[in-house]
Amino acid sequence: MPHIAIKMYPGRSEELKKEIAVKTRDFLAQEMGEKFFSVSVEDIEKDQWQEEVVDKIAKDDLYVESNF
Repeated sequence: MPHIAIKMYPGRSEELKKEIAVKTRDFLAQEMGEKFFSVSVEDIEKDQWQEEVVDKIAKDDLYVESNF
């Protein structure tokens, strides 16, 4: 079963996080032909972003980079 992990800055409501998770799951299920996905949403403080997100992503796994 594929898992999708979404990491973002804090400040969004639980309702919006759920909506994002459901829409992400539905889109990828359609695109990939998979039926079951799990989706997590984790808030990461801006001052911890580099350490908790950027530094943990292997370059070979990063397909789209952000342009801060």
